[in-house]
Amino acid sequence: MTSRSLILPLLAFGLAASALRAEEGMWTFDNLPTKAIQAKYGWAPDQAWLDHVRLSSLRFPGASGSFVSKDGLVLTNHHVGRNWVQRLSSKDNDLLKNGFSATTREQELKVPGLELVTLVAMEDITARVAKAVKADASEKEALKARETEIEKIKKEMQEKSGLTCEHVTLYQGGEHWIYSYRKHTDVRLVFAPELQVALYGGDFDNFTYPRHSLDITFFRVYENGKPFQPKDFLKWTETGVKAGDLTFVTGHPGRTNRQDTFAQMTYSRDFAIPSRLKGLERRKAALLEYGKTSTEAARQVSSQIFGIENSMKAVTGYWSGLKDKEAMARIKADEKAFRAKVAKDPKLEASAGLSWSKIEGATKAAQKLAKDAQNVGTANSTLLGYALSLVRIANEEALPSEQRLPEYSDANLKNAKTRLGVPGPFYKEQETFLFTKGLEEAARELGPQHRFVKAMLGGKSAAEVAKAAVAGSKLQDPEVRKILLAGGKKAIADSQDPMILLARKLDPISRDLRKKQEEQVTSVITEHGTRIAKARFAVFGKNTYPDATFTMRLSYGAVAAYPANGTLIQPFTTFGGLFDRYDGWGGNEARAHEGAWILPQRWLDQRSALNPAMPFNFVHKVDTVGGNSGSPVVDKKGELVGILFDGNIDGLPGNYFYDEKVNRSVSVDARGIVHALDKVYGATGLVAELTVK
Repeated sequence: MTSRSLILPLLAFGLAASALRAEEGMWTFDNLPTKAIQAKYGWAPDQAWLDHVRLSSLRFPGASGSFVSKDGLVLTNHHVGRNWVQRLSSKDNDLLKNGFSATTREQELKVPGLELVTLVAMEDITARVAKAVKADASEKEALKARETEIEKIKKEMQEKSGLTCEHVTLYQGGEHWIYSYRKHTDVRLVFAPELQVALYGGDFDNFTYPRHSLDITFFRVYENGKPFQPKDFLKWTETGVKAGDLTFVTGHPGRTNRQDTFAQMTYSRDFAIPSRLKGLERRKAALLEYGKTSTEAARQVSSQIFGIENSMKAVTGYWSGLKDKEAMARIKADEKAFRAKVAKDPKLEASAGLSWSKIEGATKAAQKLAKDAQNVGTANSTLLGYALSLVRIANEEALPSEQRLPEYSDANLKNAKTRLGVPGPFYKEQETFLFTKGLEEAARELGPQHRFVKAMLGGKSAAEVAKAAVAGSKLQDPEVRKILLAGGKKAIADSQDPMILLARKLDPISRDLRKKQEEQVTSVITEHGTRIAKARFAVFGKNTYPDATFTMRLSYGAVAAYPANGTLIQPFTTFGGLFDRYDGWGGNEARAHEGAWILPQRWLDQRSALNPAMPFNFVHKVDTVGGNSGSPVVDKKGELVGILFDGNIDGLPGNYFYDEKVNRSVSVDARGIVHALDKVYGATGLVAELTVK
């Protein structure tokens, strides 16, 4: 990790626009800092430009992507598509290892379960939600009133528009929106490079720069059996970018915590993050242990292990920011100053004066409930997850919508049922192994007398329970799940599937825990986060951006070098640099450090055909976070100049605050993508589709 001194952070409570760094912010499309962009770069996007890039952008499960041709071609990262490529792989056809390239539309592979969405409309429902909460409502009553009204609005809007509607909370509850999406359910794999070049440098290079990764995958959206024809898609750049050029990123940053209270940050630093890292370590250890049982087992879990390693490195980086004493001292002082401003206003003091201490109390309650929250659940079992969903749907569907758990309301029930019918790979040995480990861990952490442990194990060993339940269950078959759903409450109640029997025991225990969490933690943080947000608006106005919420945002900034290791880090890497790294590690024969820097044979065969000066990856001053993976990088013309795939390790504390000096995002250069497709893969049809004028 490069050495650095953190620039003092964005205030935890939000600042006026004048105090924000120039490129800071993941901005919603209704509140862009166009004046600041215009002032610095002499140009700012207009509404037509914004609508075009928004409608060209897509949300993947957990990440981002974009339409890049008139025939529904979609670009995202290889690491975004990795799990889906893994689903299409088999013991005899490992698409992750060998890559995939369809030369005709008929060869494109349908990906079961993959759904993409386009943001079509956004509507502010803050006032309506506020009216639904009585002035004298308790925290619990307020939470329920908001949830009920939100689900009612979602249902109304979905029935009216036919779109998929989602509730979005911004500014810690200061605003409520409904985002309406067009869903794409027929998605097919077109191209994926070999994992070795997509993840070049492996976990060693992850969150670092300079990089040399072809982290791309192409899919295609179909509709009614034919390639979808999007009205908006991003044209491929003809010129590319150079150092100093302004770039924009549209995508779906997952989550930031820059507006958390000091107490929440302290809780994350001292308890939540260390606990999460321990959980990830245990999960990784279990997968590695299973992977050692056979070559096929290693193939099955390789993608999961990559994902966990990525999370561990990211979370460790977030943690480093919270452990910076100078930064945390400034956050504490800034919060104190904000509270003093609130105290001077009688109306704000009456509403929000106690909110910080209330939230601090909720974090203490969360810590007391944490062990149960981490261990009471489906214990790594996919089948038990299916079973619990079936049991809950049967129980919830019989209730009026407003009395159900939100995820099973009228607005959400159809999607919950649809997910249960999606086929996916199932490995009996892996399921048994991981379920055993999950039950053993729960018993170790909670103790043999805990209600959950007694219910799940019934006096037997974890291995016995897991083996019998997996062997006896039929829920791996999506048709069996569909039949049970169609049979309704009676069919599920009569089922003797061992996983459903376990789910019936788990459900009341899980519901009781959820009730405690909502009463002691969720309702308190929701209510008082909203009060603090309203106070923030009253003091500072709406001149800043909300924390990331895995919803559409726009970030901007120039291609730029940055200081590290006593020098400057270059803005671009090249194909020549890729082979320099390869040669420097001794080539394929050396296989240094688990072969992180070896190359697929086809790259070696075509080495002389490649232009060593061709740009490969680049860094730019755009404010992004996990979830932005796969985001299109566009220029002022609205053309695609790259695809974002990572951030530098120096920027990981950006989950809590932004450092303009070294915070950089890392992208694959559009010119390098076309060069590789043409010279290495001979994907002439794909190149022609991307570059057609």
